Amino acid sequence: MTANTDQAAPAGEPEDHPTGAVGVATEVREPAPTGGEPPRRWLGDRIGSVEVLAALLILLIIFRDPLAAALDDPRLQTWTTVFVSIMVQAVPFLVFGVLLSAVIAVFVPRSFWARALPRHPALAVPAASAAGVVLPGCECGSVPIAGSLIRRGVTPAAALAFLLAAPAVNPIVLTATAVAFPNNPEMVLARGLASLVVAMVMGWLWLRLGRTEWIRMPRRPELDDASRGRAFWAAVRHDVTHAGGFLVLGAMAAASINVLVPERWLQTLADNAWLSILALALLAVLLSLCSEADAFVAASLSQFSLTSRLVFLVVGPMVDLKLIAMQAGVFGRRFALRFAPTTFAVALLVAAGVGAVLL
Repeated sequence: MTANTDQAAPAGEPEDHPTGAVGVATEVREPAPTGGEPPRRWLGDRIGSVEVLAALLILLIIFRDPLAAALDDPRLQTWTTVFVSIMVQAVPFLVFGVLLSAVIAVFVPRSFWARALPRHPALAVPAASAAGVVLPGCECGSVPIAGSLIRRGVTPAAALAFLLAAPAVNPIVLTATAVAFPNNPEMVLARGLASLVVAMVMGWLWLRLGRTEWIRMPRRPELDDASRGRAFWAAVRHDVTHAGGFLVLGAMAAASINVLVPERWLQTLADNAWLSILALALLAVLLSLCSEADAFVAASLSQFSLTSRLVFLVVGPMVDLKLIAMQAGVFGRRFALRFAPTTFAVALLVAAGVGAVLL
Protein backbone atom coordinates (compact mmCIF):
# COMPACT_ATOMS: atom_id res chain seq x y z
CA MET A 1 0.00 0.00 0.00
CA THR A 2 2.90 2.37 0.68
CA ALA A 3 4.36 1.88 -2.79
CA ASN A 4 1.00 2.48 -4.41
CA THR A 5 0.55 5.70 -2.46
CA ASP A 6 3.92 7.01 -3.59
CA GLN A 7 3.03 6.39 -7.22
CA ALA A 8 -0.22 8.34 -7.12
CA ALA A 9 -0.45 11.02 -9.80
CA PRO A 10 -0.16 14.62 -8.66
CA ALA A 11 -3.30 16.69 -8.38
CA GLY A 12 -4.38 18.11 -11.69
CA GLU A 13 -2.53 15.57 -13.87
CA PRO A 14 -4.56 13.19 -15.99
CA GLU A 15 -4.44 9.59 -14.86
CA ASP A 16 -4.38 6.62 -17.19
CA HIS A 17 -3.96 3.66 -14.86
CA PRO A 18 -5.12 0.47 -16.46
CA THR A 19 -8.36 -1.06 -15.32
CA GLY A 20 -7.89 -3.03 -12.14
CA ALA A 21 -4.80 -1.12 -10.94
CA VAL A 22 -4.64 -0.90 -7.18
CA GLY A 23 -3.78 2.39 -5.51
CA VAL A 24 -5.09 5.40 -3.66
CA ALA A 25 -5.20 7.43 -6.85
CA THR A 26 -7.51 4.87 -8.39
CA GLU A 27 -9.87 5.16 -5.40
CA VAL A 28 -10.11 8.94 -5.11
CA ARG A 29 -10.07 10.15 -8.70
CA GLU A 30 -13.32 11.35 -10.27
CA PRO A 31 -14.35 9.30 -13.28
CA ALA A 32 -14.45 11.27 -16.49
CA PRO A 33 -17.83 11.52 -18.21
CA THR A 34 -18.33 9.00 -20.96
CA GLY A 35 -17.21 10.40 -24.32
CA GLY A 36 -15.95 13.63 -22.75
CA GLU A 37 -19.50 15.07 -22.59
CA PRO A 38 -20.74 16.95 -19.50
CA PRO A 39 -23.08 14.97 -17.23
CA ARG A 40 -26.70 15.09 -18.28
CA ARG A 41 -28.96 17.29 -16.12
CA TRP A 42 -32.59 16.53 -15.49
CA LEU A 43 -35.41 18.97 -14.83
CA GLY A 44 -35.13 18.30 -11.12
CA ASP A 45 -31.60 19.77 -11.11
CA ARG A 46 -32.75 23.10 -12.50
CA ILE A 47 -36.27 23.56 -11.09
CA GLY A 48 -36.73 24.28 -7.39
CA SER A 49 -39.52 25.48 -5.15
CA VAL A 50 -39.17 29.10 -6.30
CA GLU A 51 -39.63 28.12 -9.94
CA VAL A 52 -42.63 25.93 -9.08
CA LEU A 53 -44.25 28.79 -7.12
CA ALA A 54 -43.65 31.19 -9.99
CA ALA A 55 -45.24 28.74 -12.44
CA LEU A 56 -48.28 28.33 -10.19
CA LEU A 57 -48.71 32.09 -9.92
CA ILE A 58 -48.53 32.42 -13.70
CA LEU A 59 -51.17 29.71 -14.11
CA LEU A 60 -53.41 31.44 -11.56
CA ILE A 61 -53.15 34.68 -13.52
CA ILE A 62 -53.90 32.96 -16.83
CA PHE A 63 -56.89 31.00 -15.51
CA ARG A 64 -58.18 33.58 -13.02
CA ASP A 65 -61.56 33.99 -14.76
CA PRO A 66 -62.49 30.26 -14.82
CA LEU A 67 -61.27 29.89 -11.23
CA ALA A 68 -63.32 32.87 -10.08
CA ALA A 69 -66.43 31.39 -11.72
CA ALA A 70 -65.82 28.01 -10.09
CA LEU A 71 -65.38 29.57 -6.65
CA ASP A 72 -68.84 31.17 -6.95
CA ASP A 73 -70.44 27.71 -6.88
CA PRO A 74 -72.35 27.39 -3.56
CA ARG A 75 -71.34 23.74 -3.20
CA LEU A 76 -67.67 24.59 -3.53
CA GLN A 77 -68.08 27.43 -1.04
CA THR A 78 -69.67 25.00 1.41
CA TRP A 79 -66.83 22.53 0.86
CA THR A 80 -64.26 25.25 1.48
CA THR A 81 -66.06 26.43 4.62
CA VAL A 82 -66.21 22.92 6.10
CA PHE A 83 -62.60 22.16 5.22
CA VAL A 84 -61.28 25.42 6.67
CA SER A 85 -63.41 25.09 9.81
CA ILE A 86 -62.06 21.57 10.49
CA MET A 87 -58.49 22.72 9.96
CA VAL A 88 -58.90 25.86 12.09
CA GLN A 89 -60.41 23.82 14.93
CA ALA A 90 -57.89 21.00 14.71
CA VAL A 91 -54.53 22.63 13.98
CA PRO A 92 -54.03 24.43 17.35
CA PHE A 93 -54.70 21.21 19.25
CA LEU A 94 -52.61 19.22 16.80
CA VAL A 95 -49.70 21.57 17.47
CA PHE A 96 -50.27 21.24 21.22
CA GLY A 97 -50.29 17.46 20.91
CA VAL A 98 -47.16 17.44 18.74
CA LEU A 99 -45.26 19.64 21.20
CA LEU A 100 -46.37 17.50 24.14
CA SER A 101 -45.45 14.38 22.18
CA ALA A 102 -41.96 15.75 21.52
CA VAL A 103 -41.53 16.61 25.20
CA ILE A 104 -42.53 13.07 26.16
CA ALA A 105 -40.24 11.54 23.55
CA VAL A 106 -37.15 13.60 24.43
CA PHE A 107 -37.30 14.90 27.99
CA VAL A 108 -39.35 12.33 29.92
CA PRO A 109 -37.21 9.33 30.95
CA ARG A 110 -38.51 5.83 30.38
CA SER A 111 -38.33 5.13 34.10
CA PHE A 112 -41.05 7.72 34.73
CA TRP A 113 -43.69 5.62 32.99
CA ALA A 114 -42.65 2.56 34.94
CA ARG A 115 -43.33 4.51 38.13
CA ALA A 116 -46.43 6.42 36.97
CA LEU A 117 -48.41 3.46 35.59
CA PRO A 118 -49.18 0.15 37.30
CA ARG A 119 -46.88 -2.65 36.27
CA HIS A 120 -49.75 -4.95 35.34
CA PRO A 121 -51.02 -4.01 31.86
CA ALA A 122 -54.66 -4.66 32.82
CA LEU A 123 -54.37 -2.05 35.59
CA ALA A 124 -52.40 0.38 33.42
CA VAL A 125 -55.35 0.66 31.02
CA PRO A 126 -57.80 2.41 33.42
CA ALA A 127 -54.96 4.53 34.81
CA ALA A 128 -54.06 5.77 31.32
CA SER A 129 -57.73 6.38 30.53
CA ALA A 130 -58.15 8.51 33.64
CA ALA A 131 -55.02 10.50 32.71
CA GLY A 132 -57.00 12.04 29.84
CA VAL A 133 -59.06 14.00 32.39
CA VAL A 134 -56.13 16.29 33.20
CA LEU A 135 -54.79 16.84 29.66
CA PRO A 136 -56.75 19.43 27.62
CA GLY A 137 -56.63 18.53 23.96
CA CYS A 138 -58.53 16.94 21.12
CA GLU A 139 -58.24 13.76 19.08
CA CYS A 140 -55.81 15.41 16.63
CA GLY A 141 -53.21 15.83 19.36
CA SER A 142 -53.86 12.50 21.10
CA VAL A 143 -52.61 10.45 18.12
CA PRO A 144 -48.99 11.70 18.19
CA ILE A 145 -49.02 11.62 22.00
CA ALA A 146 -50.08 7.96 21.96
CA GLY A 147 -47.32 7.18 19.47
CA SER A 148 -44.80 8.90 21.72
CA LEU A 149 -46.01 6.95 24.76
CA ILE A 150 -45.49 3.67 22.90
CA ARG A 151 -41.99 4.75 21.92
CA ARG A 152 -41.22 5.45 25.58
CA GLY A 153 -42.10 1.93 26.58
CA VAL A 154 -45.77 2.29 27.60
CA THR A 155 -47.78 -0.80 26.77
CA PRO A 156 -49.82 -0.22 23.58
CA ALA A 157 -53.06 -1.10 25.38
CA ALA A 158 -52.59 1.77 27.85
CA ALA A 159 -51.47 4.22 25.15
CA LEU A 160 -54.50 3.37 23.00
CA ALA A 161 -56.82 3.75 25.98
CA PHE A 162 -55.38 7.22 26.54
CA LEU A 163 -55.79 7.99 22.82
CA LEU A 164 -59.53 7.28 23.05
CA ALA A 165 -60.27 8.79 26.45
CA ALA A 166 -58.34 12.07 26.36
CA PRO A 167 -60.36 13.81 23.61
CA ALA A 168 -63.70 13.12 25.30
CA VAL A 169 -63.12 13.43 29.05
CA ASN A 170 -60.75 16.40 29.35
CA PRO A 171 -62.02 19.54 31.16
CA ILE A 172 -62.41 21.66 28.02
CA VAL A 173 -64.67 19.13 26.29
CA LEU A 174 -66.81 18.48 29.36
CA THR A 175 -67.21 22.23 29.95
CA ALA A 176 -68.23 22.75 26.32
CA THR A 177 -70.78 19.95 26.67
CA ALA A 178 -72.26 21.60 29.77
CA VAL A 179 -72.54 24.92 27.95
CA ALA A 180 -74.11 23.32 24.87
CA PHE A 181 -76.70 21.41 26.96
CA PRO A 182 -77.61 23.83 29.78
CA ASN A 183 -80.99 22.12 30.38
CA ASN A 184 -79.53 18.59 30.31
CA PRO A 185 -76.60 18.46 32.76
CA GLU A 186 -76.83 14.67 32.71
CA MET A 187 -75.28 14.78 29.24
CA VAL A 188 -71.93 15.73 30.79
CA LEU A 189 -71.96 12.73 33.12
CA ALA A 190 -73.19 10.40 30.38
CA ARG A 191 -70.52 11.54 27.92
CA GLY A 192 -67.65 11.26 30.40
CA LEU A 193 -68.75 7.87 31.72
CA ALA A 194 -69.42 6.32 28.32
CA SER A 195 -66.12 7.57 26.89
CA LEU A 196 -64.12 6.19 29.83
CA VAL A 197 -65.84 2.81 29.54
CA VAL A 198 -65.14 2.60 25.79
CA ALA A 199 -61.49 3.51 26.27
CA MET A 200 -60.98 0.86 28.95
CA VAL A 201 -62.85 -1.81 27.01
CA MET A 202 -60.72 -1.16 23.91
CA GLY A 203 -57.54 -1.27 25.98
CA TRP A 204 -58.50 -4.59 27.52
CA LEU A 205 -59.55 -5.94 24.12
CA TRP A 206 -56.13 -5.07 22.77
CA LEU A 207 -54.50 -6.91 25.65
CA ARG A 208 -56.51 -10.02 24.86
CA LEU A 209 -56.80 -9.94 21.07
CA GLY A 210 -54.21 -7.46 19.81
CA ARG A 211 -51.07 -8.63 18.04
CA THR A 212 -47.71 -6.95 17.76
CA GLU A 213 -47.61 -7.26 13.97
CA TRP A 214 -50.85 -5.26 13.65
CA ILE A 215 -49.24 -2.08 14.89
CA ARG A 216 -46.27 -0.47 13.19
CA MET A 217 -44.18 0.78 16.06
CA PRO A 218 -43.05 4.35 15.30
CA ARG A 219 -39.29 4.31 14.70
CA ARG A 220 -37.36 7.46 15.54
CA PRO A 221 -33.64 6.84 14.88
CA GLU A 222 -33.00 10.56 14.56
CA LEU A 223 -33.66 10.96 18.30
CA ASP A 224 -30.96 8.55 19.45
CA ASP A 225 -27.68 10.39 18.84
CA ALA A 226 -28.77 14.05 18.79
CA SER A 227 -28.75 16.58 21.59
CA ARG A 228 -32.03 17.17 23.40
CA GLY A 229 -32.71 20.43 21.58
CA ARG A 230 -32.06 18.97 18.14
CA ALA A 231 -33.99 15.82 18.98
CA PHE A 232 -36.96 17.90 20.17
CA TRP A 233 -37.26 19.83 16.92
CA ALA A 234 -36.65 16.68 14.88
CA ALA A 235 -39.58 15.05 16.69
CA VAL A 236 -41.78 18.11 16.10
CA ARG A 237 -40.98 18.18 12.37
CA HIS A 238 -41.62 14.44 12.04
CA ASP A 239 -45.01 14.51 13.80
CA VAL A 240 -46.22 17.68 12.06
CA THR A 241 -45.33 16.23 8.65
CA HIS A 242 -47.06 12.90 9.26
CA ALA A 243 -50.03 13.82 11.45
CA GLY A 244 -50.61 17.16 9.68
CA GLY A 245 -50.55 15.60 6.21
CA PHE A 246 -53.09 12.96 7.11
CA LEU A 247 -55.19 15.58 8.90
CA VAL A 248 -55.46 17.51 5.62
CA LEU A 249 -56.53 14.36 3.74
CA GLY A 250 -59.12 13.52 6.38
CA ALA A 251 -60.49 17.07 6.40
CA MET A 252 -60.80 17.02 2.61
CA ALA A 253 -62.73 13.73 2.72
CA ALA A 254 -65.00 15.00 5.50
CA ALA A 255 -65.75 18.22 3.61
CA SER A 256 -66.57 16.29 0.43
CA ILE A 257 -69.01 13.96 2.19
CA ASN A 258 -70.55 16.88 4.08
CA VAL A 259 -71.48 18.48 0.76
CA LEU A 260 -72.78 15.26 -0.84
CA VAL A 261 -75.12 14.13 1.99
CA PRO A 262 -78.55 15.87 1.69
CA GLU A 263 -79.82 17.43 4.90
CA ARG A 264 -83.36 16.14 4.36
CA TRP A 265 -82.12 12.62 5.00
CA LEU A 266 -81.48 13.54 8.63
CA GLN A 267 -85.10 14.33 9.38
CA THR A 268 -86.24 11.05 7.84
CA LEU A 269 -83.80 9.06 9.94
CA ALA A 270 -84.65 10.93 13.16
CA ASP A 271 -88.14 9.47 13.17
CA ASN A 272 -86.80 5.95 13.86
CA ALA A 273 -85.15 5.48 17.28
CA TRP A 274 -82.65 2.81 16.24
CA LEU A 275 -81.89 4.26 12.85
CA SER A 276 -81.34 7.68 14.42
CA ILE A 277 -78.63 6.22 16.70
CA LEU A 278 -76.86 4.58 13.78
CA ALA A 279 -77.32 7.67 11.61
CA LEU A 280 -75.72 10.04 14.12
CA ALA A 281 -72.90 7.57 14.76
CA LEU A 282 -72.13 7.54 11.02
CA LEU A 283 -72.60 11.30 10.83
CA ALA A 284 -70.00 11.78 13.58
CA VAL A 285 -67.54 9.72 11.54
CA LEU A 286 -68.22 11.68 8.36
CA LEU A 287 -68.25 15.20 9.80
CA SER A 288 -64.91 14.73 11.63
CA LEU A 289 -65.60 17.56 14.09
CA CYS A 290 -63.14 18.57 16.77
CA SER A 291 -64.19 17.30 20.19
CA GLU A 292 -64.15 20.85 21.60
CA ALA A 293 -66.85 21.89 19.11
CA ASP A 294 -68.97 18.79 18.48
CA ALA A 295 -71.25 19.38 21.50
CA PHE A 296 -72.65 22.53 19.91
CA VAL A 297 -73.36 20.66 16.68
CA ALA A 298 -75.06 17.87 18.63
CA ALA A 299 -77.18 20.40 20.51
CA SER A 300 -78.36 21.87 17.20
CA LEU A 301 -79.67 18.47 16.07
CA SER A 302 -82.78 18.90 18.17
CA GLN A 303 -84.86 16.56 16.02
CA PHE A 304 -82.86 13.63 17.39
CA SER A 305 -83.17 12.06 20.84
CA LEU A 306 -80.67 12.71 23.63
CA THR A 307 -79.44 9.12 23.40
CA SER A 308 -78.67 9.38 19.70
CA ARG A 309 -76.90 12.69 20.30
CA LEU A 310 -74.86 11.07 23.08
CA VAL A 311 -73.77 8.41 20.57
CA PHE A 312 -72.71 11.26 18.28
CA LEU A 313 -70.59 12.77 21.07
CA VAL A 314 -68.96 9.48 22.09
CA VAL A 315 -68.22 8.11 18.61
CA GLY A 316 -66.94 11.35 17.06
CA PRO A 317 -63.78 11.89 19.15
CA MET A 318 -62.84 8.21 18.80
CA VAL A 319 -63.63 7.37 15.17
CA ASP A 320 -63.81 9.83 12.29
CA LEU A 321 -62.27 10.22 8.86
CA LYS A 322 -59.35 12.40 9.88
CA LEU A 323 -58.60 10.19 12.88
CA ILE A 324 -58.59 7.04 10.75
CA ALA A 325 -56.24 8.74 8.29
CA MET A 326 -53.93 9.97 11.07
CA GLN A 327 -53.88 6.57 12.80
CA ALA A 328 -53.00 4.92 9.51
CA GLY A 329 -50.13 7.36 9.08
CA VAL A 330 -48.75 6.94 12.62
CA PHE A 331 -49.44 3.26 13.35
CA GLY A 332 -49.97 1.75 9.91
CA ARG A 333 -52.94 0.75 7.80
CA ARG A 334 -53.17 -2.76 9.22
CA PHE A 335 -53.76 -1.24 12.64
CA ALA A 336 -56.30 1.34 11.48
CA LEU A 337 -58.36 -1.18 9.51
CA ARG A 338 -58.84 -3.28 12.66
CA PHE A 339 -58.89 -0.65 15.39
CA ALA A 340 -61.32 1.87 13.87
CA PRO A 341 -64.25 -0.52 13.09
CA THR A 342 -63.94 -2.22 16.48
CA THR A 343 -63.88 1.13 18.29
CA PHE A 344 -66.93 2.26 16.32
CA ALA A 345 -68.95 -0.81 17.33
CA VAL A 346 -67.93 -0.65 21.01
CA ALA A 347 -68.56 3.11 21.23
CA LEU A 348 -72.00 2.81 19.63
CA LEU A 349 -73.11 -0.01 21.95
CA VAL A 350 -71.72 1.54 25.15
CA ALA A 351 -73.08 5.02 24.40
CA ALA A 352 -76.52 3.62 23.56
CA GLY A 353 -76.54 1.61 26.79
CA VAL A 354 -75.42 4.55 28.95
CA GLY A 355 -77.96 6.81 27.27
CA ALA A 356 -80.77 4.34 27.92
CA VAL A 357 -79.88 4.34 31.65
CA LEU A 358 -78.98 7.97 32.33
CA LEU A 359 -80.99 9.84 29.71
